[in-house]
Amino acid sequence: MLVSWNWLKEYLSLDLHVDDVARRLMLAGLNHESTTAVGGDWCVDLEVTSNRPDCLGHIGVAREIAVLFGGELKIPPARPAESATAIGEQLQGISVECPELCPRYTARLIRGVKIGPSPKWLVERLATIGIAAINNVVDVTNYVLMECGQPLHAFDFVKVGGRRIIVRPAKKGEHFTAINHKAYELEPGMCVIADANRPMALGGVMGGAETEVGLATRDVLLESAQFDSMSIRATARKLNLHSPSSYRFERGLDPQGVDWASRRACELILQTAGGELASGAIDVGGQPAARQPVTLRLAQLKRILGIEIPATEVRRILAALGNQETAADATVVDVVPPSWRRDLNREIDLVEEVARIHGYDKIPEDVSVPMAPSTRTPQDRVLAKVRQVLVAGGFSEALTLSVVDEAWSTAFSPWTDAAPLKTLMPIMRRAEYLRRSLTPSLLGVRQTNEAAANPRAELFEIAKVYLAQPQGLPREEIVIALASGDDYFAVKGALESLVQAINPAADLQLAKTQQPLLDAVRCCELRLNDQTWGFLGELTPAALKSFDLRASATVAEVKLSTLMEIAQLIPQARELSAYPAVSRDLNFVVVEATQWADLAACVRGSGGQLLEHVQYKDTYRDADRLGPGKKSLLLTMQLRRTDGTLTSDEADRVRDQVVAACQQSLGAELRA
Repeated sequence: MLVSWNWLKEYLSLDLHVDDVARRLMLAGLNHESTTAVGGDWCVDLEVTSNRPDCLGHIGVAREIAVLFGGELKIPPARPAESATAIGEQLQGISVECPELCPRYTARLIRGVKIGPSPKWLVERLATIGIAAINNVVDVTNYVLMECGQPLHAFDFVKVGGRRIIVRPAKKGEHFTAINHKAYELEPGMCVIADANRPMALGGVMGGAETEVGLATRDVLLESAQFDSMSIRATARKLNLHSPSSYRFERGLDPQGVDWASRRACELILQTAGGELASGAIDVGGQPAARQPVTLRLAQLKRILGIEIPATEVRRILAALGNQETAADATVVDVVPPSWRRDLNREIDLVEEVARIHGYDKIPEDVSVPMAPSTRTPQDRVLAKVRQVLVAGGFSEALTLSVVDEAWSTAFSPWTDAAPLKTLMPIMRRAEYLRRSLTPSLLGVRQTNEAAANPRAELFEIAKVYLAQPQGLPREEIVIALASGDDYFAVKGALESLVQAINPAADLQLAKTQQPLLDAVRCCELRLNDQTWGFLGELTPAALKSFDLRASATVAEVKLSTLMEIAQLIPQARELSAYPAVSRDLNFVVVEATQWADLAACVRGSGGQLLEHVQYKDTYRDADRLGPGKKSLLLTMQLRRTDGTLTSDEADRVRDQVVAACQQSLGAELRA
């Protein structure tokens, strides 16, 4: 926000040096970028945060200075002289067909203006802040914009077809030429200001070239309105059309300033361009709802800031900021925030206001502020373990965008068959679909690393996927995805380690599945306690090619909610056995359809209390030695006693009962 020093003097007495004021504003939240001499004036560049649109005008900045230095703010009354002719006799009316996009629209009419150069004082004020003079009417609208922050627009009334204003949504494919003389194709959801024939302006963003004020203009229709901030932001981004007006409307403006800005502009147009102002105004739309009181407990100031601020000073600061006090006693102050401060809604907002006006520099560095540790939620504790295990396993956490293009959206969607949700405001070109899986995003990161000669990119991400529902809002599921250059078994081991860290007693099972991108053999559905947890598999050659990957890759994607259900958050401990373990290797010959998960489950179920661990070793296939349709699975059992040394005979008995169980359940035979 560029501010003219001489302009500020219109609203309060400034017997201070410009640098002192700029420094104090900076300490109060308006960061000072620079101060530049312009003619006989100073141009002060202030950074205004998005929550303070009230400071996007000279009056707002002057109000801040008045509060900080105890000055008196003087705002022009804006009382333009009106003629006897009512505006309703000349303008057929205004209809607002989209109140959700334009809650309020006002219009005033000035007839008989003389378009010409602006007076010197107006030209100099605008020049100080880098705005070129155009003509007296347009310059006045720019002046009022920079004075109070409320955008205005002036139409050449003769060019308004049917002498009627219609505020409506744009029609699909409708075209509009803005005052920058560029044509734009509009879409539904955009707000247009139209006459009986065509769009005349893109509401809240930019006026149209066909009805702009020029040298031949004699009658001016002045618009002052309130537009929905989200709609303005979406329109400006979609069309890549940004303006000082859209910048302010996106941040939300003072609803009470709509009429004042209109009256102020009419007053200045009459001074600089002459003419007669029709009496009254057409004002469509309801008044804003009354603000609700906010209670400030005075004891909170000491607790949060660590210093005592007298109650009289607190009340003075709040009143100077425009808050209307409704009740007060020795412990609390109730105030109704002013219309121009939409960011004041909670007690902590008032605490911040008192702190910044009183002065952050008055809070000692060593002040004691009592602090209490917060309790981590169960989800936070589980996620901490997830990150610990995966990082220890060599994975790095990735953060990717929640929107993807259509190709990635359709490439892998294990959680739903419903169509993806499409965003109205793509944050990247062609990335307009909310993702249904994290896997394509991680594969894209692997491709980026390969292109940068970094093939060893072991990645995981924890984020939401968005699954459309038949009715209502989409289901947001938090998932954990892995992408690795290692093989199926290495990633499976990482997931097993993850489950063991969350709950050592949990039963991780593998089941057959078929998923796009994944190899038909080295692919499985992961199940925890008979619930679907996720999917694991190596990418097929076609999948690698589609993501432009040169090296093989394995991916997994699992649900956090299933992990939460089995989480054992209370640390468990048991005494380690002081006695040695005994191992037995078993080499089973099974039919090809038998999976390792089935064999491992049978071994664990029949091994008894002495069985400590089962480890997969190898798979061997040889039709000549094993027979057609057969394979051998080699495993190691680790056995141990806690109350004494395990004997060889005891180990053999466990081995024999395991072999018998596997033979009975799976038809497994020991390889000769």
